[in-house]
Amino acid sequence: MTSGIPFPDLSPEIFTIEIGSFAFSLRWYALAYIAGLIAGWRIVVALMRRSGLWPAGRAPMPVERVEDLLTAIVIGVILGGRLGFVLFYQPGYFLANPWDIPKVWQGGMAFHGGFLGVVVAGIWFCRRHGVPMLQLADALALATPAGLFFGRIANFINAELWGRPTDMPWGVIFPGEAAQTCEGIAYGLCARHPSQLYEAGLEGLLLGLVLLLAVRAGALKLPGTVTGLFIAGYGAARFFVEFFRQADPQFITPDNPMGNALQLGATGLSMGQLLSLPMIAIGVWLVLRARRQTAAPA
Repeated sequence: MTSGIPFPDLSPEIFTIEIGSFAFSLRWYALAYIAGLIAGWRIVVALMRRSGLWPAGRAPMPVERVEDLLTAIVIGVILGGRLGFVLFYQPGYFLANPWDIPKVWQGGMAFHGGFLGVVVAGIWFCRRHGVPMLQLADALALATPAGLFFGRIANFINAELWGRPTDMPWGVIFPGEAAQTCEGIAYGLCARHPSQLYEAGLEGLLLGLVLLLAVRAGALKLPGTVTGLFIAGYGAARFFVEFFRQADPQFITPDNPMGNALQLGATGLSMGQLLSLPMIAIGVWLVLRARRQTAAPA
C-alpha cells in the first residue's frame, strides 16, 4: 500500500520558550482545550442572555454565574478525562505505576471519562446554586461540539489516534513506526483513515449544527431534549467512526487483531463502541422523556 496523502509538516508544539534549564512549550492539544472552553463559555453566556429561548421566558441562571460554572467544568474535564483513561484503557499499567496517573502532560485523556467528570461537576454546581439541572445540561450540550471539533483537529496535528489501514485515496500516511506497522505490508508506505477528521466533522460540525437547529426550533423549552440529542448523537457518531479507527494497542492480540474489547464470533465491539451504546440509549430516553412530560396534561 503506497498510495495516500503525505502527512503535512506539522509539529505538536506551537512554540517553545527556554529560560535557562526551564523550557515551556505550548502544544496544539492544550490550545484546543483552551479554545474549546472559551468557545463553550461564550456560547453559554449567549444562551443565558436570551431568556426567550427558555421555559417561561426565564434563563436558568444569571450571566454572572457562568464564570463559576466554567471553573467547575474545567476541573471536571481534567479529572474525569484522566481517570477515565486510567480506568477504561490502561488500568493494569497505572495500577503498577500509580505515580504516572497525574502526568496529564504525557497524554492520555478519555472523552467518556471527561463527560462523566462534567456530569458530576454540573450536578454539584446545580445543587450549590439552585440551577435547574436539565436546563444547565442543555446549555452545556450545545457548547460541547466546539470543543470536540478543536480537540479532534489537535489529535490529527499530533498524528495520534489515527485510523485503520486503507487504500482509499484520502488515506493519510502518518509518521512514526507504530503508524507504519501495518499487517500484510512488508514494503512501501501504509496509509490510514484520518479518523480524527471524521470525528471532527461528525462530533463537532454536524452534531453542533443539529443541536443549533434544534435550539432554533424551540428545543430549549423542552428541558432535556438538547442534552438527549447530544448524548445520542455523540454516541452514534463515535460508534460509527470506531469502524475506521485503529483499536487501542492493549486490546490487540494475535487472536484478536481488530482489537475488540468484546468478541462476538467473527466480529466484535471496540471499547469505544461499548461505551457509546449506553450513551445512545440514555440520549434517546431523555428526548422521549422530555416529549412525554411536555405532552402530559397539566
